[in-house]
Amino acid sequence: MEFQNERNGSKVHKYLLKMITGLIFLLGTLFIGLNLSQAQQDNIPELEDGEEYEERVRHPVSNIILQQRFPDILVLSAAPTENTVALTFDDGPDPRFTPQILDLLAEHDIKATFFVTGARAEAYPELLQRIVNEGHIVGNHTYGHPNLVESSDMDTLETEVLRTEEIINAIVGYRTKLFRAPYGFLYDELLEQLGSMDYTVVGWSVDSLDWREDPPEDIAYNVISNIHPGAIILMHDGAGDTGDRTNTIEALRQIIPNLKDQGLEFETVPDMLDISYQK
Repeated sequence: MEFQNERNGSKVHKYLLKMITGLIFLLGTLFIGLNLSQAQQDNIPELEDGEEYEERVRHPVSNIILQQRFPDILVLSAAPTENTVALTFDDGPDPRFTPQILDLLAEHDIKATFFVTGARAEAYPELLQRIVNEGHIVGNHTYGHPNLVESSDMDTLETEVLRTEEIINAIVGYRTKLFRAPYGFLYDELLEQLGSMDYTVVGWSVDSLDWREDPPEDIAYNVISNIHPGAIILMHDGAGDTGDRTNTIEALRQIIPNLKDQGLEFETVPDMLDISYQK
């Protein structure tokens, strides 16, 4: 009887050891999986001065006065007689969202304009090449996405812009002539300097506000309710490490058919404005 109890105890002991070992293995696997997922996210270059939301809430953007002062450098829209609109996307290329947006644009045979950061173009050259291969236009959105007004430094501007210009040229084979400031933040001296660097600065006349990550219906409403012939529409294909552009993609599924039903056609910014996109 005593021997039987020892054998039973030994079985229970072995069973518990197996259970504990299995649990340790499972927890270790989960831990490694979480670390790999985080590592993959960490590979996406961050936006230097933070998400669009963090800056734009503090400093709402209006470039209308600047456009009146610098009509040959800053553009916000095309003539209202044009029956066209231009979709533009900032902060990519982002492997989480840019491919989905490219697929959707291809599905509707639409060409758009992508303002890319140098850091992300450098990290994902094949994605930048895909953008160009599919007939879209690439613009300069600085290297690291700094707040140029806050830095208030012409050397920073030149370094950010020229570094990105070189990266884009090395990947797609042309020096873009189009520039958009991070957060849309500009002032007189920045525009004068960009003009002297042979850039056309592209703003927007319709803001989807997709950086707020509202529901797709709200993002679509922001565009559709403010649309006009010649509009340059601001959207985002890139986000910070915790950002999500899924609602932007879903909103596009509503925006594109609606604008087509209104008789509007989609063009790239340089085609709509009849300006050059390369130096």
